[in-house]
Amino acid sequence: MPNIKSAKKDLRKSRAAALRNRAQRSALRTAVKKAKNGGNATEQLSAVSLLDRAARKGLIHRNTAARQKSRLAKKAASV
Repeated sequence: MPNIKSAKKDLRKSRAAALRNRAQRSALRTAVKKAKNGGNATEQLSAVSLLDRAARKGLIHRNTAARQKSRLAKKAASV
């Protein structure tokens, strides 16, 4: 455990960020799964929006977001 005041604060911040990231990543994965498994247009738009936001915030890599968006679009076009 940290002894220095700033290190204690850093620990609190990193734990809070980890919880926030975990929740956002879980919501993102759920939305993408719903969109992939026969989701309607609203669910697909929601998933794309979440992917864009996650990439912008650094939660996932931008190429990962682009790849997943491409796959969703390809699946939507084939249906």
